[in-house]
Amino acid sequence: MSPHQPAVAEHPPATPSPLASPPLPPSRGPVSARLIEALARRPENVPDDGLRELAALARSGDALGEDVQLALTVCYELHYHGFAGTDPEWEWHPALLGVRAALEELFLAVLREHVRLDDPVQSLEDLCAPAPGTGTVGTFLRDTGTWEQMRELFIQRSVYQLKEADPQAWAIPRLTGRPKAALVAVEFDEYGGGQHERMHSRLFAGLMDAADLDSRYLAYLDQVPAEMLATVNFMSLCGLHRSRLGALVGMFAAAEISNGPGAQVMTDALDRLGAPEACVHFYREHIEADAVHEQLMRTDVVDALLRDHPSMREEVSFGIGASEFLEDRLSARLLGAWEEGRTSLR
Repeated sequence: MSPHQPAVAEHPPATPSPLASPPLPPSRGPVSARLIEALARRPENVPDDGLRELAALARSGDALGEDVQLALTVCYELHYHGFAGTDPEWEWHPALLGVRAALEELFLAVLREHVRLDDPVQSLEDLCAPAPGTGTVGTFLRDTGTWEQMRELFIQRSVYQLKEADPQAWAIPRLTGRPKAALVAVEFDEYGGGQHERMHSRLFAGLMDAADLDSRYLAYLDQVPAEMLATVNFMSLCGLHRSRLGALVGMFAAAEISNGPGAQVMTDALDRLGAPEACVHFYREHIEADAVHEQLMRTDVVDALLRDHPSMREEVSFGIGASEFLEDRLSARLLGAWEEGRTSLR
């Protein structure tokens, strides 16, 4: 069997439209069901009392479970591409924001329980240390992974990579001085330095096409589990709240530091599997870009920000720790499934 034989149903390659909106997804429980039902209607036809009842229901949900995480994803996507047939007025509907706030409070409470606050500068230094030789998703794929499992990872990551760096862009208007200029420089690279074909989201769409996967925005939302949704939801949560600026900067810095070494492992894995060049190119681009981004984020963004605003240390630390916690949960989902010979998708 060819190493490139698809493991999931075939989809025709598609170049994403910048204004394309995906359909509302199937629900995963009572909270997401009522939310999706409301968004399928016009705001004036949905009583505020019903949304307040939904907010109360949301507070009793499983913060990291499928129902709550899908509901959060749906709320946040109203600020990105929205959903086909959904009234754009829902984006800032006061009662719906109450539902989102209830979901966020639940999510943040659980994260606070699991995240230990450390010195953020030391945490970033630790991330710069050489990564362990085994035990990560990348090393599993490099050493023993199959093309089917690699394609599953592409599907999982597509819910973020097809909008790569958009959540972090909300930091730009909230920063000033040196941190602002440096973060803009990093984002400029993420968006291809002004060249559409070099945008990282566009490179990932090319990766999906080359792997015979559907590159349309959120095409695989229904297949992606809560563990993956939670990593993206935390980005959106921090991006949409000015009070979470420190956490947004912390998670962005942590990602830029760890992405380069991780991308090198992924290129090795893809080379072993004989993957298409477009797949390898996406990760090779990150090896080169993130080596520069690491220094900018550590020195010109985080260090400078904390020097001017030392009170933000705790929030920066929270962003680093929470993103690490959520990524560890996702890795456990992937590796646990693959080691048992089953799919990591829903």
